[in-house]
Amino acid sequence: MKGRKDLFAKSDWRAIAGLCVPSLLSIAVMLLYNMADMYFVGWMGQVSAVAAVSLVGPVYSLLMAVSTMLGNGACTRIAQALGRGDEEMVHRCTALCFWGSLEFGIVFALICFVGQRAILQLLGANEEMWFAARSYMLVLAAGAPLLLLNHTWASTLRGQGKVMISFIGSMIGTFGNILLDPVFILGLNLGVGGAAMATVLSNALAAGYYFMQSYARRCTLELHPRYARNLTMLGDLLALGLPNAVSTGLGGLAHTFSNRLLVGYGIAAVAAMGAVGKATMLVTMVQMGLCMGVQPLLAYCCGEKNWRRLRSLVHKMLGLTLTLGVVLTAVLFAERESIIGLFLQDDATAALGARLLILHMLLGPFIGLYYLAINFLQAGGNAPAATLTSALRQGVLLIPLLYLLEDCFGLNGLAFAAVAADAVSMLVAGGLALRQYRRAANIM
Repeated sequence: MKGRKDLFAKSDWRAIAGLCVPSLLSIAVMLLYNMADMYFVGWMGQVSAVAAVSLVGPVYSLLMAVSTMLGNGACTRIAQALGRGDEEMVHRCTALCFWGSLEFGIVFALICFVGQRAILQLLGANEEMWFAARSYMLVLAAGAPLLLLNHTWASTLRGQGKVMISFIGSMIGTFGNILLDPVFILGLNLGVGGAAMATVLSNALAAGYYFMQSYARRCTLELHPRYARNLTMLGDLLALGLPNAVSTGLGGLAHTFSNRLLVGYGIAAVAAMGAVGKATMLVTMVQMGLCMGVQPLLAYCCGEKNWRRLRSLVHKMLGLTLTLGVVLTAVLFAERESIIGLFLQDDATAALGARLLILHMLLGPFIGLYYLAINFLQAGGNAPAATLTSALRQGVLLIPLLYLLEDCFGLNGLAFAAVAADAVSMLVAGGLALRQYRRAANIM
């Protein structure tokens, strides 16, 4: 266990770099991973195929919400346990992630197969997109256990400070997906179903790597079922990881409502907004990865009750997230036409996407403050506050704003709804985090 604590014990900037640089590299790899399917599907030259991938996005988001809920909760508890010297907790958390991923994945697959027609109708699939959307969704559902297993294991490794193992696994999954996508989509002519097959197989490769690491004893990846027989602890992990899961899951739900409204403007609008969603990941996912990367260190300080260091880390991260947010948003705006063009071959649809992107990312420079606040609340074990702010941004505010602003401003209103929801959520999250920070400051 001492080896796992070495990274946390380094000076602030070295510890931040040791955790965040690999996390950012992992996010860069994840960006490629998330963009690969739509990029290669775009090569087919069919706007309907790109729209179908975007349409099924909420199903994948829901699956990732489950993995985030389980994995992030385990990540925080593992880091806190290491701060206390509780090795038993590390074993229990990793075992719960392994068996929980398999069980949740099987249930998820059954729901998708049994309720496929109702789900596709809810997503807003029309006749033009139906076959492609169905193929993409069912293949992803079949691989749900592997997808969950891969992502939750990566989170438990971050909690142990084994960021490089987590990073290597992410690279294996991502580059496997990038290599397999053109083979299945174009070479074997499997279309969007081939894109989903590439996703599932690449996740299987990454999960296999983590499995080998457990036998190499380079990290704790407990597989014995006896450690997983604790429903109370499972509930604790799910509750602690709920804030990030709420953000992902409700984001998928909001995406569903947005797509249903977008269908009224034609499949070009669905495809354009789907491309905007991929492009804006260059800002949102990097900021999220930066803050999630430092979360184990913040949780470790809480477990160790080192409040002075916690304050120092928060100050440094505030400056870092703001600087990175300004730079990334500026790059995104300057290169928006080229970035959107990666996913859309049709010039008119690409131009529409470039215009919507500007409206969608007006608060891009400040989005990192929101993610820092969420992860700070989670590191202190304040799951209810973090869950509240996540629910506000992606569901409670965003969904009604989609309908209100679409009614007032049409298609532009759908893009601007995210900005309005972000603004309110940042203020609420910042206020709750500031209150928690002041309590820690008073202890010092």
